[in-house]
Amino acid sequence: MSGAPILGLGYVGVQTASLETWRDFGTGLLGLQPVALSGKRLAFRMDDAAARLLLREGAREEPDFFGWEVRNRQALEALAARLEEHGRRVERLPSSLVEQRQVSDAISTCDPEGNRLEIFYGQYRADAPFRPGRPISGFRTGSLGMGHAVMNVKDMDSALFFYRDILGFRLSDYTLRPFKAYFFHVNARHHSLALIENERGGMHHLMMEVRGFDDMGQGYDLAQLDPDRVATTLGRHSNDHMTSFYVRTPSQFLIEYGWGGRDIDPDAWEAFEMTLGPSLWGHERDWLPEEMRDEARRLRLKAAADGVRADLFVASKSRA
Repeated sequence: MSGAPILGLGYVGVQTASLETWRDFGTGLLGLQPVALSGKRLAFRMDDAAARLLLREGAREEPDFFGWEVRNRQALEALAARLEEHGRRVERLPSSLVEQRQVSDAISTCDPEGNRLEIFYGQYRADAPFRPGRPISGFRTGSLGMGHAVMNVKDMDSALFFYRDILGFRLSDYTLRPFKAYFFHVNARHHSLALIENERGGMHHLMMEVRGFDDMGQGYDLAQLDPDRVATTLGRHSNDHMTSFYVRTPSQFLIEYGWGGRDIDPDAWEAFEMTLGPSLWGHERDWLPEEMRDEARRLRLKAAADGVRADLFVASKSRA
């Protein structure tokens, strides 16, 4: 499929039995702005969008849906037709849900793993400026979307065909060690989606990128005050060059909290196999099996011994 009709990740929905815990976590650590909603629902803002993270009270702790943005109604209808041509079921969101998502219109479908995707256009803007939950300089969003989502998949071939060949996500790079993962872009963010092959299924993590290096570092201090909150220590990725750490959310999936991700030219980028391993340094992952942790550590030490370095963007205010 030529081009990428998807513009970026617009919003994510989560079902949780821990709304108040999420409120404290979202504001106090992540620096999101809470928005109280009716019907035992809670939303968080990251920027001028009316809502980026949408939570509803429920019995399970898991993501509900992933909202991917397209340019306009024409793009929405074209992508709906393409999904149906490939045998994927497509449903129009009822007006009540469209209003809850605070968008102009949306359709829904499921990927081969059963994850609910919502494709929308016309995300509403908030009436007031963004006010972070703790003192931070804001999040890097805009045309890049709210961040990236990384999904666990059991059948990589089916997932690759769905996201790459039907939806038009473009491959940035991939790695086969210490685990198999594929990274996809739809805009200048190095990846808005990644797929990791394993047997768990569901979302692995959601990435949020702050504008200030110290915003990220102070978040790391806050996360370490809570036992077992940090799932991956501070480190730097070898493909998108993000300096980040990972925390467990109240719903147990992870959030990567990062700074300094690289920009790419989405039209000129050429995909390649990444053999350095996922991180240049740091990023000890307590959720990996010991054998994979050992291999990831060996790859990092080899990168250090080989003198591998990546560009570092320090003038964050110049990066839109």
